[in-house]
Amino acid sequence: MLGRWPQLVGADIADHCTPVSLRDGELVLQAESTAWATQLRTLQRQLLARLAGAVGRDVVRRIRVVGPQGPSWRHGPRSVRGGRGPRDTYG
Repeated sequence: MLGRWPQLVGADIADHCTPVSLRDGELVLQAESTAWATQLRTLQRQLLARLAGAVGRDVVRRIRVVGPQGPSWRHGPRSVRGGRGPRDTYG
């Protein structure tokens, strides 16, 4: 199913999201932007129906959409756990 992704969902949707994993009936999709993540969440029913018709009803039972990864603030060998750390407020 993951190899035939563009044929299953269409070229437009396949251009803007990538299937990450399929485990226990849950398909995880990573969207290229937060706008596309929202769009995919609204299209979940249509996608589930299309996938059920193509690969079987019990293969994909849920779709979880995740957005793009945020920027990493880690630059160098040392980092502060839990975010960007304290800031100098004295200018």
